[in-house]
Amino acid sequence: MKPQAGVFTSAQRQVQALAMLALGAAAISLAVLTLGAVAGFTPWIEIYASHDGVQIARAGMWVQIGLTLLVVALAFYLPSAARVLKLEAHHRDFSLSMEDVARAYRASHEADRATLFKMASEFDSVRERIQHMKEHPDLGHLEPEILELAGQMSHVSRDLADIYSDDSVARAKAFLKQRQEEVDRYLETLALAKKTTEDLRGWMNQLEAEEALADRQVAALEADLLALLPELGFEVGTDPEPVEAKVVSMVQAAPKPHPTRPQPRPQAGPQSRPILPSHPEH
Repeated sequence: MKPQAGVFTSAQRQVQALAMLALGAAAISLAVLTLGAVAGFTPWIEIYASHDGVQIARAGMWVQIGLTLLVVALAFYLPSAARVLKLEAHHRDFSLSMEDVARAYRASHEADRATLFKMASEFDSVRERIQHMKEHPDLGHLEPEILELAGQMSHVSRDLADIYSDDSVARAKAFLKQRQEEVDRYLETLALAKKTTEDLRGWMNQLEAEEALADRQVAALEADLLALLPELGFEVGTDPEPVEAKVVSMVQAAPKPHPTRPQPRPQAGPQSRPILPSHPEH
C-alpha cells in the first residue's frame, strides 16, 4: 500500500506542476495577443456568431478579451497554489524524515540495551552510535543528518537503555516467572487444604450421625430391658442419683409358692439352716 501511495502522490505532483505551467503559458500568450490586437499589431480572433437571427458584430474580439481576462485572473492564483504544493512537499519530506529518524533511533536504542556501546564521552558515544547505524543493513542509505540526530537521541536516552537493558529485563522476567510458580504452588496447597478440611468436616458429621444413631439404639435397648425385667421376676427401682449416672437397681422378687405343691418344712437339727431364696449378684 505504501509504494502505491507514493507513486500516486508523485504522479499527482507532476500533473499539478504541468497544469500550472500550461495555465501560466496560456495567460501570457493570450495577454500578448490581446495587447497586440489592441495596438493593431495582431488581428483579432474572427468568430461568426448570431443571436435571434441578428449577427453579433466583433464577436471574436469580445470572446478573446473575455478569455484573456479569465485566464489572467486564474494566473494570479498560481503563486498561492505553488506555495501550497511546496508546503505539502515539505510536510511529506518531514514526515518521511521523522520516520527514518524514529527507525534509526529504535535500532540504536536496541543495540544500546544490548550493551554494545562502551564509550562514555558524548562525542565518542554519538560517533559510535552513528557508525553502528551506518553498518546496519537497513539504515546505511539514510542521510548523515538523520543518523546524527538518531545518535544524539540514543545518547540522551542511554540511562533509560541501561535501566531497561536486555539483562535487566530478562532477570525481571525470570523473577516474575518464579513468583508466578510460587503463587501457583501456594494456590495448589490452599486447594488441597480446603479439600482436606471439607473431608474432615464430612467425616465428623458422619461420626456424629453414627453416634446419635447408636445413642438412640442404646436408649431403645434400655427401654426394652426395663420392660422385660418385670416379666423375668425382677423389681425395677429408681435410684435417687443424678440422671447422668443411669443406675437402675434390680431386686429379685420372692418366688411365689405353687398353689398345688406346698413347701416342705425344714427338719430340725444342729446343722439345719433356713433356705433363703438366692439373690443374683448385683
